Amino acid sequence: MDPYITDWLNLVLRFAHVVVGIAWIGASFYFVWLDNHLETPPQEKADKGISGDLWAIHGGGFYEVAKYKLAPPKMPTMLHWFKWEAYTTWITGFFLLSLMFYVGAETYLIDSSVAELTQLQAILYGLGSIVVGVGTYEVLVRTKLKDHSLILAIILLALGTWLSYSLMQVFSARGAYMHMGAVMGTIMAGNVFFGIMPAQRALVKAVEDGTKPDSKYGLNAKLRSTHNTYITLPVIFIMISNHYPMTFNHNAGWAVLMGLVLIGAAVRQYFVLRHFGKNKPSIIIGAILATITLAYAIAPEKVEVTKEQLQQKVTMAEVQTIIEARCSSCHSEQNTDDIFTVAQGGVVFNGEASIKQWAPRIQARVVDAKDMPFMNKTKITDKERGQLAIWLQQNNK
Repeated sequence: MDPYITDWLNLVLRFAHVVVGIAWIGASFYFVWLDNHLETPPQEKADKGISGDLWAIHGGGFYEVAKYKLAPPKMPTMLHWFKWEAYTTWITGFFLLSLMFYVGAETYLIDSSVAELTQLQAILYGLGSIVVGVGTYEVLVRTKLKDHSLILAIILLALGTWLSYSLMQVFSARGAYMHMGAVMGTIMAGNVFFGIMPAQRALVKAVEDGTKPDSKYGLNAKLRSTHNTYITLPVIFIMISNHYPMTFNHNAGWAVLMGLVLIGAAVRQYFVLRHFGKNKPSIIIGAILATITLAYAIAPEKVEVTKEQLQQKVTMAEVQTIIEARCSSCHSEQNTDDIFTVAQGGVVFNGEASIKQWAPRIQARVVDAKDMPFMNKTKITDKERGQLAIWLQQNNK
């Protein structure tokens, strides 16, 4: 596919995914907040079957929101269903995953240093991981474990850790992270499709038939909605992790991912408790400290240049030769790379001044972290990285 067309498809799909994702997550967060802020209604409302109500002010107007214990006596004329926010988020996300990691499998998904895969094999493994991951969750959440939240959470965390590790043994680190995100995002959409919507349909049908709704439907929907609210922040992190290779490029990237999943869930727990009027700053402080500890633990070691190496004079001409051969295909005014047709990250090398300008980035990404060039597409050697390290040290960059 023409790279220019690919870029536009990527832009449109990514923008649409973000927009509908905001709608879904915003609605989800709002209803969790709403449910946790409902107050005991006055007796006249309780007699009508209302279990909680809430007054709010927003946008220059007052709002009164009421929640029935099970359902109203009769179905209202207009009833809004919150489902397409979830479905369109999943659909746009799947198309974006397919465009980047399946159509572009040889660029983003396959890493020959991890596993030698054909494009078809990579696609099948990717789709298979989603099916197996979501299928396993659906089996577990339909068993009696649903009544034992802590045990179920521990089992799911253990299985998620195993899946994260397994994906890192097959795909590029970036591809592994995105597929964990795809599994978790599909679980969230599946919770809407397989659990929340059927429960809501059953409640509506009971009201229409004039029968008493079965409370088990509401409890099942509440369980899956709770799962979704704790998965949300980890999924958002994975969505943006593409831009932060210091997380997924670590040797234990799978463990880093699970650590960040736990941190995200903890942050969400803090806000859920706040909804109940329980302020637990220790949770948010713990999450911050855990993030700082994790960042310190995975920080790449600074490349130390010995005194003997510093005796070697590396000239600007030699540095320019390395940059031209290994970096300029993706970072120039006229890119020659077959995929990245414009300078990535706005980094352009067009002479000595630009190399000096971006010297700190060269140090961080090429010398220390070694995550550039992208998947070492241009085959930079350790010797060339060493020459750049010496030049940077000699010039105190």
